[in-house]
Amino acid sequence: MSETNQITAWDDCLNIIRDNISPNCFRTWFEPIKAVHLDKSTLTIEVPSEFFREYLEVHYLNLLSMTLHRILGNGAKLIYNVKIVKNKRISIPGTQPSNLENRSIPVSDERGGKMADPYVMPGLKRIVINPNLNKNYSFENFIEGKCNRVGRSAGLEIARNPGNNSYNPLFLYGGPGLGKTHLAQAIAIEIKEKYPDKIVLYVTTNRFMIQYMDAVNVRNKLTDFLHFYQSIDVLVIDDVHELADKRGTQNVFFQIFNHLHQLGKQLIMTSDKAPVDLQGMEQRLLSRFKWGLTTELRPPDYETRIHILKSKSFKDGIELSDEIINYIASKVCSNVRELEGTLISLMANATLSNTKVTLTLAQDLIEKIITTPKNDISIPKIKKIVCSYFNITSDNLISNSRKREIVQARQIAMYLSRQLTTNSLNNIGTQIGGKNHATVLYACNTVCDLMETDRSFRQYIHDIKNRLKPV
Repeated sequence: MSETNQITAWDDCLNIIRDNISPNCFRTWFEPIKAVHLDKSTLTIEVPSEFFREYLEVHYLNLLSMTLHRILGNGAKLIYNVKIVKNKRISIPGTQPSNLENRSIPVSDERGGKMADPYVMPGLKRIVINPNLNKNYSFENFIEGKCNRVGRSAGLEIARNPGNNSYNPLFLYGGPGLGKTHLAQAIAIEIKEKYPDKIVLYVTTNRFMIQYMDAVNVRNKLTDFLHFYQSIDVLVIDDVHELADKRGTQNVFFQIFNHLHQLGKQLIMTSDKAPVDLQGMEQRLLSRFKWGLTTELRPPDYETRIHILKSKSFKDGIELSDEIINYIASKVCSNVRELEGTLISLMANATLSNTKVTLTLAQDLIEKIITTPKNDISIPKIKKIVCSYFNITSDNLISNSRKREIVQARQIAMYLSRQLTTNSLNNIGTQIGGKNHATVLYACNTVCDLMETDRSFRQYIHDIKNRLKPV
């Protein structure tokens, strides 16, 4: 195969990959790759380090697999040629550059067809299935802090007695990157280790919906679909909020939930919102979400961020001074994913440039990848701006006054608090007059309706949002 053909094939792959990831990720993880050889449908690429190869496998294997299938056909295979970097100053545990071999990663089965679906419809036969768990999402790698202590403690209790505990179902909720998926999988991994014979399955809600639609569209497959899920001992459903407004899928999940719960099987769900804040869900399903334990995972505090950075850097073999760790922890505050992503970016930059991680490098990188608002939007700030805009006092805003202008200002404050902060409905109500979540939800719906029909009211919202923008 000519050099031109192999480069062209890889360029075609890069064009697809570029459209599916962020520009920063593309520059960091794909621009350094070189096409080495193409033999029929087997492509060999050169990567800068073993760490680089491992990162690609963990984070981009599915994308690479689908891309190579599209460009090279169903029999496509990918081989990594790890470039040996002498005198590398960052050591990765378990890496021995002098003994590295090329690593072949098949992206098709032996027959050249598509990869096998991990969720095989078993009919009436009980079979062993792939639980679809990531071994890195273990309790050992989950850092405990005030932000997640309740969820972690409940998870360990569930792992000891799956199904036979007070936390069934376990409903974990919180913003992105706070460890919901990690904790849910850690529980499942622990259960599988303690009880190897139990059927454990982790599945995203999106994957569940696709399977359901496939079963509906194929004759006599819906029964197999139901039987498959009703045979699970421990079911982990990730991002259950995506069931919103999917009535058919909600109905079948309701049946599966009831069946498993009645048999004492363990259910674990994650969501970006608490059950009370979910919209587009059937009430009978929401009520079942609340049967066990509902707990929030919050952004990590400063001490927990320090602990996460120290643990992650130790495991990845990076030597970071306390000064660098403290700086990162003070700047990257929103979630665990951003903390780990910052550390990975530091490692990648230092590896590719063959330099040590310095405070200057950390400062330059964080300035580019982390957006630090000059003044965070909070409920107290929203209350202050709304009061100023309508020329009322804070006491008026949180009072029980039914005057039209006071009620309107209060509803706008509740609406903006829900739109512009991560606070729950309950927390918003508590801070704005001690109202309950139903009052806040009603206020938000009222504001939405008025914005659609009242131009002046729309202008109020626009003006107040402008005043809330960082200066």
